[in-house]
Amino acid sequence: MRFLSVLAVSTLMAAMPASPPEPTGGTGRIYLGSYARRIAIIDEATEKLAAEIPLKTGIPWAIRLSPDRTRFYVQSADQEHFEVIDVASRRTLDTFTLSDGNKKVRALAFDVDPQHRVMVMVARTATKLIDRFEIGPPQFIQYDLTAHSVINTVPWATDPEPQYYFLRLKFSPDGKLLYVFSHEVLIYDAARLQKIDSWNFSLPNEPGLGRFELNSMDEGNDEPGYLSGLFAIEDRVEKRRLLVFGRVNLGRKRIDFFPIGPAIERAEVSFTLAADHKQGYVLVEDIGHHELWTIDIQARRLQSRLEFVGRPRAAIRTSSNGRLIYVYEAGNTIDLYQAAGFKYLRTITLDADMMYGTFYVVPPRLQPQRPVTQQP
Repeated sequence: MRFLSVLAVSTLMAAMPASPPEPTGGTGRIYLGSYARRIAIIDEATEKLAAEIPLKTGIPWAIRLSPDRTRFYVQSADQEHFEVIDVASRRTLDTFTLSDGNKKVRALAFDVDPQHRVMVMVARTATKLIDRFEIGPPQFIQYDLTAHSVINTVPWATDPEPQYYFLRLKFSPDGKLLYVFSHEVLIYDAARLQKIDSWNFSLPNEPGLGRFELNSMDEGNDEPGYLSGLFAIEDRVEKRRLLVFGRVNLGRKRIDFFPIGPAIERAEVSFTLAADHKQGYVLVEDIGHHELWTIDIQARRLQSRLEFVGRPRAAIRTSSNGRLIYVYEAGNTIDLYQAAGFKYLRTITLDADMMYGTFYVVPPRLQPQRPVTQQP
């Protein structure tokens, strides 16, 4: 009789449908800068540390991934030294600095042209004298990565002066233009470093709205020549500030946008774009209060808002397959949430804290396959 009962239970359990497996982020890889003086590489499928790239220049301060995903350009924490990494072979191709003796050159922002030939940075110099440090004005510096020489320098001639975290440089897809995101968007001829245009984000097709202020953007899943992100604008008719999702066409100087709610004045926000461009996600972070907003880009509306127990100083990115949202920064952990419904799943724990602004998710189709020849 006991045998028959066990057999019946076993048969019933076998007939029950199996629980669906926990979703994973895909088959891409996560790259992030670490306080342990390396770039950690995490396999999305296994959620384990797959490899590490040791850095010769120390702790990374900023990392830029080239448009073709073959190289990382790393600025060290002293803001003076740079390192070029071949992603496929995980080798250092080059290191350099513009500092010399008692003259230190520290970059506020930088970018490299799509052909990997020229780096342009906005930098200040600090010269140590007998009784003081002499701080120079900000300037553009054009640097030849092959010849290891400065090609050109141009003074910063726009008010206000640039500052850390509020300045970004971006080459056009063909490398002919350099976009400088500061108080307004300055457009330079990349070869001559001459300003040819500017754009203050005011909308000629919407005269009732004020200037756009960039809040947060995600370049990882955007098409070349476009930027998607959050902007704050002022409705001059209603006398209120709005938070909008905008897709910037850099070549045509146009913003396709729609409002998603009132502007967030005190809280911090982080934005990420799904790989299929159908949805965007906003992390709203304030002291003791966190929300995840889902934006339906196709329907041009705010789809949902969900309050959750978060972490201090967080940022978000989507997985390569769009099924997960990674919540990271300010520590050594990455929290994994299911994108549909924002259900917490699990946490990846690293052996060292991560640096700000160094987190990249690279889909498998964009993974480099062949090493790049090392520079002489």
